[in-house]
Amino acid sequence: MKSVDKSAVKLSHPDRVYWEDAGVTKAGLADYYSEAWPRMAPFVTNRPLALLRCPEGTAGQCFFQKHAWRGHAREILTIQDPNDNSEEPILAIDSFDGLIGLVQAATLEIHPWQAPLADLEHPDQIVMDLDPGEGIAWQDLIDAAREVRARLEKAGLNTFVKTTGGKGIHVVAPLAPVTAWNEVKEFTKAIADDMASDSPGRYVSTITKSKRVGHILIDYLRNQRGATAIAPYATRARAGAPVSMPLDWDELGPSIGPAHFTVNNAMTRLGTADPWRDFRKAAMALRRR
Repeated sequence: MKSVDKSAVKLSHPDRVYWEDAGVTKAGLADYYSEAWPRMAPFVTNRPLALLRCPEGTAGQCFFQKHAWRGHAREILTIQDPNDNSEEPILAIDSFDGLIGLVQAATLEIHPWQAPLADLEHPDQIVMDLDPGEGIAWQDLIDAAREVRARLEKAGLNTFVKTTGGKGIHVVAPLAPVTAWNEVKEFTKAIADDMASDSPGRYVSTITKSKRVGHILIDYLRNQRGATAIAPYATRARAGAPVSMPLDWDELGPSIGPAHFTVNNAMTRLGTADPWRDFRKAAMALRRR
């Protein structure tokens, strides 16, 4: 895989440390993204983004940003969401320069919508977020991901899997963008509710923290208008500078944990075959249940 050429966006203070424990600087983050960009681009360009910005790195205060701010790089796009009553522009990028504009702005996490700017009312992917409660082993999470896969594939969808760079696993299914948000949310809620009903000792489908201990949350709420999920290859503002990494299903096992891949070790991974190379080709229309 060939990295992209140097960005036209100038980084001020390139030696500013973003992850002190991993020794990753602003320039180091830009270097990682230059390698990851050819694979990452289809998942972050031309769709609304929510950002986690950490101006002082992970050691300082971080905050989410969904709307434009004064002084952002001109390579970061601003778009008006017709359903946003605040009339504040939402954010997007359409180029590697836009991504480096986000790096310059201390963006340590990039969370896209599940729909593109070209059609905000029809999602083009489903994200099922498997979030472990206290006491859940990694193998339990792997088993849950495989069950989600089986249920989605029974519904006629193709599935892909990735680490989140946090604690969980994302099972992602590309969609033909012909189904409205409410139907997609209803479908994913039914999957989560069915899993919780069939195995109440293992799964929950509600976010209530008191119910989460010893259970895996099947979080379907990523699949509603305006909701987001961490992008493939995007970094997390967590210890070790982890990244969300696409996997082949047969790679999902005990040797690769949820935060196994980091800015510092992902370069080798990016030199191997792309497990999500046929992601968009695999898009299917959602069938009514």
